[in-house]
Amino acid sequence: MPDQPELRYRDCPTTQASLLVSAAPAVVWALVCDIQLPARFSSEFDGGEWLDGASRPAPGARFTGRNHHPAVGSWQTTSTICEYEPEQVLGWAVGDPAWPAARWRFTLAAVAGRTLLTQWMQIGPAPSGISTAIEARPDKESRILYRRLAEHQENMTATLTGIKELAEA
Repeated sequence: MPDQPELRYRDCPTTQASLLVSAAPAVVWALVCDIQLPARFSSEFDGGEWLDGASRPAPGARFTGRNHHPAVGSWQTTSTICEYEPEQVLGWAVGDPAWPAARWRFTLAAVAGRTLLTQWMQIGPAPSGISTAIEARPDKESRILYRRLAEHQENMTATLTGIKELAEA
């Protein structure tokens, strides 16, 4: 892409979205911790279930996520909570926490009685579904990654907007 730097999977590209919510971090945190909630707003995430007897986020807790994309169909992933600071940070690794296919994170920051809510994600370093598309068209790697990051950002924005609407209701 002429106006943008080349992206490479090995560099673990990232994207994020942020939104100011007119609610206290405790209110927003309760919504962020509901692993089913993003399925209401995302076009890709279909829901999740806690594993190993867990019922909420905690360091080391694991969950299965169900996803669907028109180009590849349905799949499941297992994620592990790797970052956990109540009312501040909730982050997880997809696949092996030491070599994840992706990392995701919500951060909350109190700002004058409101909450700045950010969702961030990183692709890689371990192979993921997008790796197959890149292997099939290595000359299009950067374009494929930009498109995938844009899809993630669109779903993150929809999720944050949904959380905002619920928190402010």
